[in-house]
Amino acid sequence: MRKVYVVTHPEATHHVDRVVGGWFDSRLTAAGTRAAAAIAESLRARIPGDTDVQVYSSDLLRTAQTAEAVGEALRVAPIFDARLREKSYGEAGGRPQEWLDRRFVPPPAVGERLRHDEGITGAETKMALAQRIYAAMREILDSPCEHQVIVTHGFAMTFVVAAWIGMPIESADYVAFRAPSGSITVLTEDDFFHNREVSILGDARHLEAVPAT
Repeated sequence: MRKVYVVTHPEATHHVDRVVGGWFDSRLTAAGTRAAAAIAESLRARIPGDTDVQVYSSDLLRTAQTAEAVGEALRVAPIFDARLREKSYGEAGGRPQEWLDRRFVPPPAVGERLRHDEGITGAETKMALAQRIYAAMREILDSPCEHQVIVTHGFAMTFVVAAWIGMPIESADYVAFRAPSGSITVLTEDDFFHNREVSILGDARHLEAVPAT
C-alpha cells in the first residue's frame, strides 16, 4: 500500500511578524524548529524502518529546515523542488499583511477563478500555482517508492491533494483543503483497485506536547 505524507511547515518568522509569506524566504521560529522535530519523530513512528522512503520539499528556507529534520530522522536526503513552493504574492511578499489586505482583489463567486488577477503586481494566479504543483506531483508519483513525504505550505497543500486524487486542474477553481501549520496529511493508495484516498487530513496531535516558548 502506497502512502504519501504531506507536511505543512510549522511556525515561521513571517507568521509572528505578520508579514506576507509566499516566496518571501522566512525561516522557522524557535517554536517552529521544535515542531519540526516533533513532525520528524511522528513520521519516524508512522513509517516502517525497513522500507524505502523519499522526502520531497519546497526549496524555501522554512520548508527546507522542516525537511532536513525529517530527513535526518528517516536517514534520507531531502529532494528540493521549487515547484512545491507556496503561491507567490509578488510585490506583497515580505510586506505587512495589512498592506496586502488593502489591495487584494478576491475572486468572483461565479466566473473565472483560476486565472483571476488579484491586483498584486507579480503575484501568481491560482492556475499558475496549480500547474507547477501538478507537474511536480506527476514526477513524484512516477516513483515506485511506497512511502513518500512531501513538505510544502498551507495553501499549496490544497493542490498537492487535488493532484493526488486526480482532480482536473480546470475543476480545481473552488477546491480547498485546510490543514494547520505543522500538520501531517496522510494519502493512501491501495494495491488492488489503486484507489486513492485522503486518509487523514491535517493531523496535528504530535504538536500537543511541543512548548510554545
